Amino acid sequence: MFIREATKDDVEIIYDLIMAIARHHNQEEHVLTSQQELLNAGFSEPLKFGVLLAEVDKEIAGYISYTWNYSIWLGGNFMNIDDVFVWERYRGQKVGEALMIKAKEVCKNKDVQKMKWEVESENQKAIKFYKHLGADVDIKGICRWRVG
Repeated sequence: MFIREATKDDVEIIYDLIMAIARHHNQEEHVLTSQQELLNAGFSEPLKFGVLLAEVDKEIAGYISYTWNYSIWLGGNFMNIDDVFVWERYRGQKVGEALMIKAKEVCKNKDVQKMKWEVESENQKAIKFYKHLGADVDIKGICRWRVG
């Protein structure tokens, strides 16, 4: 298994992965991005997001997408993970764990002390996985307010 940063040549597979996780959660209608938007936002300055891709036998097995945010409480940046997704045929092969460990390395290399992400409170399998990695899982409400 090999984990690497995505490049602009990966935009099509990144889009496919985004749509796959959206389908997995029955939320396809919420995906408003396009391959062109991904190319512009993730691979042109200023970079607005990053993606780590997991490869198994030269095939993409899964991904993590993330952004950098600033916390006034921390007094520094933190990694906000948007998506963690592994194709079904690669699940149970520690692909997700390898992606999370690599994301943690990216943070350490940037002297970032914290990572955050969301998990559905009923997704007990994911919660167990994150706790296995050593993450604290706080059950909080998430507020969303469309302004446009």
